[in-house]
Amino acid sequence: MVNYYKYLPVSQDDESWGLYVLNTGCTHIEACGSYPSKTHPSHHNFNWNTGRVLDEYQIIYITNGKGYFESDSCKMKEVTAGTIILLFPGERHRYKPADETGWDEFWIGIKGNIMDNLVQRNFFSPEDPCLYVGFNETVFNLFTNIIEKTKLENTGYQPLISGAALHLMGNFHAIIKQNSIECEEKDVIVSKARLLFRSNIAEDFSPEKAAEELKVGYSWFRKIFKSHTGLSPGQYYIQLKIEAAKDLLNDPNISIKTIAYNLRFESYFYFSKLFKEKTGLTPSDYRKRAIISGIIPNNTVTI
Repeated sequence: MVNYYKYLPVSQDDESWGLYVLNTGCTHIEACGSYPSKTHPSHHNFNWNTGRVLDEYQIIYITNGKGYFESDSCKMKEVTAGTIILLFPGERHRYKPADETGWDEFWIGIKGNIMDNLVQRNFFSPEDPCLYVGFNETVFNLFTNIIEKTKLENTGYQPLISGAALHLMGNFHAIIKQNSIECEEKDVIVSKARLLFRSNIAEDFSPEKAAEELKVGYSWFRKIFKSHTGLSPGQYYIQLKIEAAKDLLNDPNISIKTIAYNLRFESYFYFSKLFKEKTGLTPSDYRKRAIISGIIPNNTVTI
């Protein structure tokens, strides 16, 4: 990446367009590199200790490395590659790359009634300034195209790059919305799966059957289930069976073999082996401990 920035002249006609670009650039910061560059105008320069307040919006795209961001409306948070950082006028903020990684950033500064309206209607908010979009080729290309147009400053370039800036915002807003919908759909799938497992705890059921009933592919289902619960569907289902077995072992009228059969374990021996792996005790030892603790009367036990 070749470091570049430019502060643009803006005419009254440009301002009348409703959205105009004030500055743009891209910077590669090495690990432990100085940040920001001291060559920026004083009204845009800042240091980490004091932060900065701008009279414009800025859209910053971190494409490599990681760092930190904080503002009046947002507590300190880590920023990873693939994040869009939004800066708002009148909002004190500070941000910097991590010393161990540095980062690559692309940015544009913008202003105008169009952007004010988007913020007033809560499309973008100071309370949520860090938006993860990942490495998106369209977003990346829009930044680079805006930069290239500013190098030439051909007649009429300002409305052209302002339109590209609006296109850019539309793109990453759509990505965020889509990610949000997909996340909600995943939550629903996982919740339904949990209910299926609980409802079929004493049936010949399996994670594959759950995926089939939910009409999703098993590999995808296994991945999103584990990311939400920390357990694979199979592990989760077994854990439910073990918890059910513990309750049944506290009932002196049910034999251990019956418990194994009712919970559809392959065999009594498999049940005993799995129960010990999960609890550290065999079913018999677990029941004996219940007797000692007084949960089960000593004269009522069925093996």
